[in-house]
Amino acid sequence: MTNFIHHKDLPKIIPREKHNISRNKISKNVLKVLYRLKDAGFAAYLVGGCIRDLLADLHPKDFDVATDARPNQVRNLFRNCRLVGRRFRLAHVFFGNEIVEVATFRGEDNTSDQRKHSVHGMLLRDNVYGTLEEDAFRRDFTLNALYYNIRDFSLVDYTGGMHDFKAKLMHAIGDPYKRYHEDPVRMLRAVRIAAKLGFEIEAKTKRPIKSLVGLLQNVSPARLFDEILKWFQSGKSLATFHLLQQYGLFAVLFPQTEAELGGPHAKIAKEFLHQGFMSTDQRIAQGKKNNSAFLFAVLLWWPVQERLQEYGKKMHHYQALMEALHVVLQRQCERITIPRYLTGTIREIWNLQYHLEKCNEKKAMQLLHHSRFRAAYDFLLLRAAAGERVGEVAGWWEGKAVNSE
Repeated sequence: MTNFIHHKDLPKIIPREKHNISRNKISKNVLKVLYRLKDAGFAAYLVGGCIRDLLADLHPKDFDVATDARPNQVRNLFRNCRLVGRRFRLAHVFFGNEIVEVATFRGEDNTSDQRKHSVHGMLLRDNVYGTLEEDAFRRDFTLNALYYNIRDFSLVDYTGGMHDFKAKLMHAIGDPYKRYHEDPVRMLRAVRIAAKLGFEIEAKTKRPIKSLVGLLQNVSPARLFDEILKWFQSGKSLATFHLLQQYGLFAVLFPQTEAELGGPHAKIAKEFLHQGFMSTDQRIAQGKKNNSAFLFAVLLWWPVQERLQEYGKKMHHYQALMEALHVVLQRQCERITIPRYLTGTIREIWNLQYHLEKCNEKKAMQLLHHSRFRAAYDFLLLRAAAGERVGEVAGWWEGKAVNSE
């Protein structure tokens, strides 16, 4: 049994000549997967964020494939395939460093033991398989429910996604309240996609968000980390930050930082975040690499300063700094899992601020050759730009950095 209403004029089929998606913009390995599924007699579609981004003339990093083939059938077609996930059973097809994710169409049988919900309504398992139509109405937003058919290169639209794309609207499929309970991460996704594309979140879709932000506390810290990385890499991190704050989501993700934004140092803390996000977005626009550890260091810098003031009354400044950064990172990791390879870099950036501020001629050359000097120096420049009293220090190191190049 399905719980969606089928409209007689759906699906809408948008032929190849009526949209801008070209196979030239699709990964060759993804095309191999699509064609092999098709040639084996299965349905094969691209779906989700990759379609949305291609329509917006962006370059997707990931391509998701949807099919009527069951996971075991996909594995039988590809020797380089591994089945993953218990919550959502998926097939990953490996081509070197590239992974093509293949998902079987999801269905709507809520009585099956293959679908389980938590007491909060969150989907714990969803391995009920169905049709293309059922799959479309099970998705989160209309923009993510457009299917590219490899058989004739058309787009299949059951939910009005193309209309919403042209209207620049984020629109939940079905009842937003239920959708957010099923997966609270969808609230973060709505904000991130809206910021990335410059779209509005439709009234009914945004209305429940503020009242449901607490549901994010039921999401695993590891899943939240994955979503944070997408935010950092979006190229619209500043716009996303503003929307996260607007809907009360940021406070759940970074409670220590949110407290500082309402504290005595709010003005300089806000400017520091603004400078950090703006710098990150500029780097991505220029095609440069972005180190996620740097943005975590920016986001948590003022909580560290707060703890530093507290601990500095009891111990030496450097010891207080070490204790402050340890406590702040530990508390943050209770909410969002930050892997050790990133926390190590975050600690080094913060630790180097102490040494950079000393302007020690004897240690200057050693610091200039430190593997994290450039990140720490850029961090120092952001502090100066935000209004911290480190302008002279930044100028001193600028001369050293230029002369060492």
